[in-house]
Amino acid sequence: MKKLAYVLGALVLIYWLITLIVPPIIDNQFNPVIDKGPYTVSDEAQTLFNNLDFVGDLHCDALLWKRNLLKRNDHGQVDIARMVEGNMAMQAFTIVSKSPKGQNMQENTAETDNITSLVIVQGRGIDSWFSLYERAIDQCEALHDFAKKSDGKFVVVHDKAEFQAFLSARSSNRLLAAGYLGVEGGHCLEGNLENVDRLWEAGVRMMGPTHFFDNELGGSAHGVSGAGLTDFGKQAVMRMNDLGMIIDVAHSSEAIVDDVLAMSTKPILTSHTGVKGTLNSPRNLSDKHLKGIAATGGLIGIAFFPEAIGGTSPEVIVKTMKYVKNLVGYEYVALGSDYDGSVTTQFDCTGFNLLVEEMLNQGFTEEEIRGIMGENMKRFLLKNLP
Repeated sequence: MKKLAYVLGALVLIYWLITLIVPPIIDNQFNPVIDKGPYTVSDEAQTLFNNLDFVGDLHCDALLWKRNLLKRNDHGQVDIARMVEGNMAMQAFTIVSKSPKGQNMQENTAETDNITSLVIVQGRGIDSWFSLYERAIDQCEALHDFAKKSDGKFVVVHDKAEFQAFLSARSSNRLLAAGYLGVEGGHCLEGNLENVDRLWEAGVRMMGPTHFFDNELGGSAHGVSGAGLTDFGKQAVMRMNDLGMIIDVAHSSEAIVDDVLAMSTKPILTSHTGVKGTLNSPRNLSDKHLKGIAATGGLIGIAFFPEAIGGTSPEVIVKTMKYVKNLVGYEYVALGSDYDGSVTTQFDCTGFNLLVEEMLNQGFTEEEIRGIMGENMKRFLLKNLP
């Protein structure tokens, strides 16, 4: 029995050491930043950037990596400390609960999962090892925990009143930051419609029907079927509308985008995307769907990574923004980085001043820059949060 106790103790110690050492290595490997800064721009661009009242981004997966988001990390692409340093007011923290092995933009199945091994190595709760729903809840609780430990410097926004209170507080203190919760892929509902309400109660205010594979709600842009919403998917969309949960069609099949546009009674958005007009990829949205989203009063978040826009440079990002601006108007364009989404980016969240300079270089007006950098997101949330 003593030998067994020693063996078990040694295994526990080894596992504990693994949870300390391995996760940062994996994080650094999957979320590289080409230029770690500091990021310098012209005096004109920096002055304009410093005077932006609200800078916001529609998508990041930082909660997946079990990183201390309150401190400035030397790996990864976003944390709350760097948000403050980079004049960011708000970040949407989106939840990944499953991703297939060999993940690609063309075709994936739901048979494999990279995230199970990740949550085990990270030492997350045992419930999250076996349940996609519990993985989502675990990440919701993590963001709320960061807010509690921040001494009021970071808040999780759930409704208009909380958002307005944050905007008022930040008008006199630029060291404050906020976030809200989203979900990538309704597979974490595990086929149970009641889990929409449970996620809502856990703080989720945005959800996409699918991620990299087809699920109970319908087809993915990177799946096999290309299907639209299933009956369950339609029920989930209707329930999201009833609650006021924002529908995010990033990663959805073309047929799902058509279905959501046809049936949603609320404005919808795509939190992180490229466009077929600049890069013809299954990942990206057609002109028809860009116009459809804009017609709902929605938002189009432009991603920062090569598979969506064809590169990582500010020039390529702004070129994509310009295409959408010219097609539907700047009022519908927003930042949608996909930071920490297992993607390579040119700069981290302290480098948004680079986008301001590039927009000036490409002829954007100050009004357009203010809108795209965050005012469009602020207006959307003030209208569409419960």
